[in-house]
Amino acid sequence: MKFSHSIQFNAVPDWSSHYIAYSNLKKLIFQLEKTIHRPGTTDDSERSPLIIANEDPDRLFSRALDVELEKISSFYQLKELEIYGEVSEFLKDEESYEAQAMENLDGEGRPGTSGRVSERQRSGSIFRSFVNRPRRTSTVSRSIDEGVEDSDDDDDENTALNKARPSTGRSKSTPNDINTSRAEQAEDLRASTEFSKSVRRQSQNYDDYANEAFEYLYSSGITLKKRAISLYVQLCELKSFVQLNKTGFTKVLKKYDKILDRNLKTKYIDKNVSPAYPFQPDTVKHIDENIARMEKAYADIVTKGDVALAKKELRLHLREHVVWERNTVWREMIGIERKAQAANMGIRRTLLGADNDPAKARLQGDEFDVAELKELTTPVGRFKLPAWLLSSTMFTLIVILAIFITLLNVSIMKKQEQQNCLAMLVFVSLLWATEAIPLFVTALLVPFLCVMLRVVRSDDKLHLRLSTKDATKYIFAAMWTPTIMLLLGGFAIAAALSKYDIAKRIATFVLSKAGTKPRVVLLTNMFVAAFASMWISNVAAPVLCFSIIQPMLRNLPSDSQMSKALILGIALASNIGGMLSPIASPQNIVALEIMDPGPSWLIWFFISLPVGIISILLIWILLLLSFHPGRGTSIVPIRPVKDKFSGVQWFISLVTLGTIVLWCFSTQLDWLFGEMGVIAIIPLILFFGTGILTKEDFNNFLWTIIILAAGGLSLGKAVNSSGLLHTIAKKITEEVAGLSLYGVLVVFASLILVVATFISHTVAALIILPLVHDVGKNMSEPHPRLLVMGSALMCSAAMGLPTSGFPNMTAIMMEDSQTGQRYLQVKHFISRGIPASIITLLVVISVGYGLMRLTGL
Repeated sequence: MKFSHSIQFNAVPDWSSHYIAYSNLKKLIFQLEKTIHRPGTTDDSERSPLIIANEDPDRLFSRALDVELEKISSFYQLKELEIYGEVSEFLKDEESYEAQAMENLDGEGRPGTSGRVSERQRSGSIFRSFVNRPRRTSTVSRSIDEGVEDSDDDDDENTALNKARPSTGRSKSTPNDINTSRAEQAEDLRASTEFSKSVRRQSQNYDDYANEAFEYLYSSGITLKKRAISLYVQLCELKSFVQLNKTGFTKVLKKYDKILDRNLKTKYIDKNVSPAYPFQPDTVKHIDENIARMEKAYADIVTKGDVALAKKELRLHLREHVVWERNTVWREMIGIERKAQAANMGIRRTLLGADNDPAKARLQGDEFDVAELKELTTPVGRFKLPAWLLSSTMFTLIVILAIFITLLNVSIMKKQEQQNCLAMLVFVSLLWATEAIPLFVTALLVPFLCVMLRVVRSDDKLHLRLSTKDATKYIFAAMWTPTIMLLLGGFAIAAALSKYDIAKRIATFVLSKAGTKPRVVLLTNMFVAAFASMWISNVAAPVLCFSIIQPMLRNLPSDSQMSKALILGIALASNIGGMLSPIASPQNIVALEIMDPGPSWLIWFFISLPVGIISILLIWILLLLSFHPGRGTSIVPIRPVKDKFSGVQWFISLVTLGTIVLWCFSTQLDWLFGEMGVIAIIPLILFFGTGILTKEDFNNFLWTIIILAAGGLSLGKAVNSSGLLHTIAKKITEEVAGLSLYGVLVVFASLILVVATFISHTVAALIILPLVHDVGKNMSEPHPRLLVMGSALMCSAAMGLPTSGFPNMTAIMMEDSQTGQRYLQVKHFISRGIPASIITLLVVISVGYGLMRLTGL
């Protein structure tokens, strides 16, 4: 997450205006950069810069930082005084609460008793002693218990009663004595009853008093607990305020030094930031001391003196407060970050209605919208149906399914397995071409349909249809091949080069040598993009190059032709770079799997490098003639990174170079490694085993591309096994029997160029390359590897539309940070991309054809 987003998310909402204005300072840096590199001055007051060019930028920026520092310091001192005052008041209230609670607990006595005080010792929290207090017994039961315990009263009553008992002697009583005895018993009984009523009244009064005292203390404890939590949160927010602002000063000064090539950071922090009151060591120490006091007070009130438990509960309350208070900010920040990183790569709703507008694409984590209903009018009546049922995507799926079912039941091929395979091939190809469902999901359908339709046959001469169990083993074995391991090895190298900034540092170093001439800068950027595509794939290369040229784009006018030429040149060169090495793009991996035997890396480089270099030079000339980027253009030179290579970066570089060398000589080393896929295991083990790459990096591999490639390989295997490929290739061979090898190459290169312009390059390779190989094998002069190699190179050359490959899609999303407008439009791709594709086609069928014949393909 960018720091400008991070500070906005972590800031206390009520204090947001008192944090460092990081975004404004960044804008000032870019303005200073423009002022420094502005070529001369102008007399037009409207166009004249707001910042005087001859003024020292360090002084200007320091002045802006001083304003921010004063704002932060003033606010902090006021807020600290307020919070510390509340903490002191709280601690006094907490002491008074404990004293009152102890007084009430220790002063408990029973009415009607001898006045003895129950000596109860304080055990644990006062607050919890009330919460966990045992249930009060009833007045009657307590009176009975008291009658048992208070023996003095009982002895008096028993004495009076005993007087009525007859003596054990045999003396006779007179009637007067009996009457007198009965009168005395009645009098004693009345006295005893009056005494009991008095005791009950006093006991009830005591219970009412005890209940009121308990409720008062309990409510006071709850109030103190809430105040403790609130003050703890405020103290933590105060500490976060200090840390965020200090980080902000460090980062903005680092950015200033980097962009303007100055050395202000260390001097300003030591002289101004560190001595400021909020950032002094004692300031943070006092915050920590007050936090510790609140933890101790909370422990005394709530957790029976357990400070560790008090810390745990308080941190839980702090987390709940942050989630509750900043939930909206969190969603907004995550949304911004996802859009910035994913651009046009949102999660598209296909079956449930495609999101054609990238800005409205549903992102991961977003709440799912309530299904929109559409009304359908029929002769029977009107019905409301979910909108996705009536979407164009659903109609496309229905049509494709209808074609699939029709082909399953119409006899076109003589054999049933070939008929089923034809239906499956058309079905999968249409799903890939229309992208009605995600490409990798379609790839997963391939093994499922191969087994269900029983299109796989045995490899022996009888070619019997395999059972479902044998077909399952056969088709899944075709999905995981050494070629897939080669793809994984390429991903590992790309991840390591990107993660540790090795690719960026190499690219920045080369671009820093390009100078300031627009023509040279454009050509250098194109070659850097092509070289990066060779090793970190043509998906990541344009993203890397676009990030490097950001300083250049910021200092060019919004309508500059140089900006358009740069972005389009990087995109087209990245497409060309997709053909330069076997691991540059998935279509090359598919071609290697189909060619038997596969060419070594040296042979691939021998063919692809001259083709790529000549194509880039010709496209460069095309861009110069169409954009004229040198007119009135002032280029800001790119500065290389001054930091030295670390030990980890050297290790990654050596492993990468060693792996590439082994790949280049894989043919000579097949006695040791067997296949290139085994060599690809070396960087996987060394990078992941040493911790350079982690499990998260492994999970971030483009697994959708791997599944797509595996599904395509299994489709090619199934089409070949069923005999369908041989049958179709035989018919095409008969049609092109009069054409030479060169003529067949031109036909297939042109065909795949057109197809790959409208659908994915990888999908075009998966569908057409197996057919090309079989046609080449059945020709009178068989050169299947040459045709496959030429067609694979043309897959990367299809770049006539914004949707023709990942580099084009990335380029069309590039926006001017000042105006928010896109640099390129569709017309720029059509007017330059289509001619660039035709230029590359001419180079492949001329220079490429000659080089392929020289290598003996």
